[in-house]
This record gives sequence, C-alpha cells and structure tokens, in this order.
Amino acid sequence: MSGLSIIVPCYNEEESIPLFYKAVEKVLTKMKDVQPIFWFIDDGSKDNTLPEIKELRKQDKNVHYISFSRNFGKEAAIYAGLKNVDTDYVVLMDVDLQDPPDLLPKMYQLIKSGKYDSVGCRRVDRDGESRFKSFLSDCFYSVINKISDVEIVPGVRDYRMMTKQMVQAVLEMNEYSRFSKGIFSWVGFRTKYLEYHNIERVAGKSDWTTWALFKYALTGIVDFSQTPLNMSMWIGMISFLLSIIGILFVCIRKIILPNSSVFGWASLVSIILLIGGLQLFCLGIIGKYIGKIYLQVKNRPIYLEKEKQ
Repeated sequence: MSGLSIIVPCYNEEESIPLFYKAVEKVLTKMKDVQPIFWFIDDGSKDNTLPEIKELRKQDKNVHYISFSRNFGKEAAIYAGLKNVDTDYVVLMDVDLQDPPDLLPKMYQLIKSGKYDSVGCRRVDRDGESRFKSFLSDCFYSVINKISDVEIVPGVRDYRMMTKQMVQAVLEMNEYSRFSKGIFSWVGFRTKYLEYHNIERVAGKSDWTTWALFKYALTGIVDFSQTPLNMSMWIGMISFLLSIIGILFVCIRKIILPNSSVFGWASLVSIILLIGGLQLFCLGIIGKYIGKIYLQVKNRPIYLEKEKQ
C-alpha cells in the first residue's frame, strides 16, 4: 500500500473544510491501495478554520495540521506542507473544491505507472469568472512564456500529484520569494497534464482579488525572467541616443540659422517629464530585483509554526 499525502493550504476556510474532507474521502474509498494522510496548513486564519481542522483530527488520526503564527501566504503554506510530508506520493489541493477530487484516481494511476514524475491539472476555461480577470490571466501566461526560459502551461493549477523525488527537488529551491508554478516547471521531471472545466467555489469567498493576482503574477515574472532588467537598460540607451540627437539638432540649427530663436517651453517640459518618468520606471524595475535580493540575504524563515500535530 502506497502512502499519499494531501497538502491543503487554508486561509479563512471554515465553511469549506468539512465539505472538502467529505468529498475527498468519498473518492479515496475507491483507491484501495492508498493510505491517505491529510496535511491542512492553517495560514494564520482569523475565523474558525483551525478549530474545524482540530475537529477533523479527533475523527481521523490521519489528519494532521500546521498552524502559522500569522498569514505568510499560500506559497509558504505549500512549502511547509512539502517539508513535512514523507510518503511515496504527494498531492496539492485547494480546500474550496475548485480542484476536482474525482481526478485523484486517474492522477494516481498515471504517476504509479512510472511514466511520469508529476501529474498536474489545468483549466481549459474560466467560466464563472469575470472577463477582465480572464483577460489578465491570458496576458500573464503569454508574457511570461515569451520572456522566461521556463515554460508555464496556461491555465495550470497548483493541483498536482508528485513523486517523493520531485518533492525533494522542489524543497532544494529554498528561495524566500516563491512562485510554485515556475518552480515546478524549473525542476523539470516528466509531467502529464489533465484538463478539466472550471468549477466554482463550494463555499466562502476567494481572497485572490485582481490586485493580489497582479502582484503574484509580477512575482512570477521577476523570479523567472531578467527581461525587465534588460528592458530598462534598452530604454536608458534609447533615451540617451535620442537626447544626443536632439542636442546635435539644436547645435546644427543654431550654426546654420544663427538668428533663429528656440521656442517650445511646454514641449521641453513635457520631454523632461517623459525622460524623468522613464528613469523612475527603470529604477523601479531595478529596485524590485534588489528588493528580492534584500529579502533573500536576510535569510528569514519562509514561515513560523504556532501549532503542529
């Protein structure tokens, strides 16, 4: 019998936890050769998420949990789960049941066959979500796959089953700023993707606002691409060349037409503001990378445990 650890990050999910457990247990009963172990990661929830998990623990000793001292984010929760498991296979799932448990048997059979080290899942549509959010998502995948050496499959979820070997490879990447979708692709290994249609949350409300998703996407771009740095360099070079051309034009015009006056203070101020804006933009890009370095060299822990069982 093979051990299967199920890592479930949770943040303010008191309504979803019982529903998730029942749905997954129903599927697991069909997988006779699997010994499941649940790992719920309470990411500093402010509601009754932790008491709900403890109640499950009383009913099933195969339920374990880690509770953070505060909210460290989903990436930290994923890392904590991976760090604490020790089974042949590991699967990451969202507690809101947007990751369909019905795919677990197929994922398990594919990975157990030895043909794959990882079986991931990707949504083929975003029914139920706003068109604007779907548009931004499509733009993100398009941009990052053009500027990064790491290919990230459009619509891919964190929902995936991995072998113990792949989990160890992921844990070796102990960077402070984490973007799991990129990390899973970067470590390589043979991966199979299963497609499914979007499923709405079973309960509660998502904390992933458009702004939060934008920041997360920005993290992915900065963590897995140096293109923004190269872009800022080229912007600086082009601005410098244009300024040289402008200076030469003014000087030559003064020599050829000595009595000509130079007008256009409004346009001059506009150009100064434009150049100044470009400089600040480039400094912002560089600052983003330096900020990542600053956080990494401080060597702070990715998360802090308050309770564990």
